[in-house]
Amino acid sequence: MPKKGEFKKNATADSIRQRKYNSQPEQKKNRASRNAARAAAMKDGKVRKGDGKDVDHQNMNPKDNRKSNLKVMDKSKNRAKNQWAKRK
Repeated sequence: MPKKGEFKKNATADSIRQRKYNSQPEQKKNRASRNAARAAAMKDGKVRKGDGKDVDHQNMNPKDNRKSNLKVMDKSKNRAKNQWAKRK
């Protein structure tokens, strides 16, 4: 098993690039904020573990966790919406 900060021998260039991107401080904060939004929705009873739903940030800002900005939607629709928004 590779040590901390190292990669597997057969790691692809794409997986190495993705790991570096995900470990940036700003991306860690974005991820923590998304997790907090889902935790709040779970507390309110809007989503459950394994239900196939995502908590959507309507203005596409993961750090904006106002209840008016959050909406529960199907996972596939949310992720398709996010791919469409990237192309604009």
